[in-house]
Amino acid sequence: MNAAADTAVTASRPDRLRPLRYIWRTPLLLVHLLIALPLAMLVINPLGARLRIGEMRLDHWMTCWWSRWLVRCFGFRLRRYGEPLPGATLFVANHLSWLDIELLHSQAFMCFVAKAEIGRWPLVGWLASRAGTIYHQRGSGHSLAAVMAVVVERLQQGLPVGVFPEGGTGAGDRVRTFHARIFQVALDAGVPVQPVALRYGNDGKQDPAVAFAPGESFLGNFLRVLGGPGMNAEVHFCTPVPLDGEGRRRIAENARSAICETLGLPLGNERNAAAAGDD
Repeated sequence: MNAAADTAVTASRPDRLRPLRYIWRTPLLLVHLLIALPLAMLVINPLGARLRIGEMRLDHWMTCWWSRWLVRCFGFRLRRYGEPLPGATLFVANHLSWLDIELLHSQAFMCFVAKAEIGRWPLVGWLASRAGTIYHQRGSGHSLAAVMAVVVERLQQGLPVGVFPEGGTGAGDRVRTFHARIFQVALDAGVPVQPVALRYGNDGKQDPAVAFAPGESFLGNFLRVLGGPGMNAEVHFCTPVPLDGEGRRRIAENARSAICETLGLPLGNERNAAAAGDD
């Protein structure tokens, strides 16, 4: 049974606890917004970039703190495996949900490359923009070239950057092709690449209910996940992939293989025409 069929079967079963979850989580989310949002607005600014908490910039620390509690408001239990590399690193992750940026931010600060539509989403778009997200207009080669130049600049400034090389969200039953072109930024900036495997679910299994259903809007998914069953949200920081003597295609394939292996998903043959034109 595939992920779409699993989602359909799950949706057909009555969830009598959903109203109770809304009663519990909605006030938590509102409190988080009413208290944490003004604090974030005060801290995520040029002044917050100059102050530090331990080894972290205050604005980066606030972004992580905000994201940690936002994910928890949706009933997720955070689980981290491995450690993120310090300093300028290209983090590459599989893409499942609009929550992925918040989940990654809950464990480590990084600038993100994300589709331009996210910047227009309520709340998530605001926080993403204030956290230095680099927006890419999908389907535009000129936009991608400009984005890659900005990513190299951020990496050379010592900032970590996170990307989703699949180019869009999936159902979680497989990891699609990693487009190799984006990996060129790591070679140009001379920084390591660390794969990150994301999973939402219990008992080491991806729950298909978290991903977007066919034709589902951001608001529809937001409300459905808010009332859904509690589960683990896992972030696996994998072993960095070697860059020495490797081209960007090989680096992309090695990063994808590491994520598939971590999540127990089949590697398969995911090469396609789009990826072939990437190299």
